Amino acid sequence: MAVPVRFGGEFRLLARLAGLLFVLAALFALGGCAKPTPQASDADVARARYVSSAPPSLTLVTSISNRDNSGAHSALIINGPERVVFNPFGTWRHPLAPEQGDVHYGFTPGMEEWFFNYHARVTYRIQAQTLEVPPEVAAKALALVQQNGQVGPGRCTLSISNILRQLPGFEDFPRAIFPLQAANAFAEFPGVTTVMYTDDSPDDWSDLDLEFND
Repeated sequence: MAVPVRFGGEFRLLARLAGLLFVLAALFALGGCAKPTPQASDADVARARYVSSAPPSLTLVTSISNRDNSGAHSALIINGPERVVFNPFGTWRHPLAPEQGDVHYGFTPGMEEWFFNYHARVTYRIQAQTLEVPPEVAAKALALVQQNGQVGPGRCTLSISNILRQLPGFEDFPRAIFPLQAANAFAEFPGVTTVMYTDDSPDDWSDLDLEFND
């Protein structure tokens, strides 16, 4: 059973202030895909490096439509030698989470909260499924997403499933195309914990006074 989390107005006010740091492109549909984005320098990535004290883990993030319960987008949070989010062909941006390929670095707990709040809108809820893994599995996952490069449109879930299939213990993971297909398969692993994030903010991000392209 998923643990529900609801974002309140206080966090949205903080998000509004943090959002002033964003430089984003034209508006697209929430949960969809985005055009390729500028890439951070190695120096920026090194400065942003964040290492968590939490156990090594993989978190599959799925955007789910509140209109028809269909899956819209997939991302993968990796807590390994450092903590990152692999957000293939997504549009979430933050200057303190520099991006190379489709990997965002400096993924602190605060950045994660902003990531979920950004995606959780009145039209979408966000499911986060976390599984603790051996350190070597998390390290390999990090290496694979770093090597993967930027993903093309409509391939967010497929790229993640292909990454997972290369990890010890995940060899039988399906070559999933649809977000909920991957989420259902991930749920079958023993020890998975699930949290569902909801928010009643408008899907045009007008509460953030910003232009978004997701």
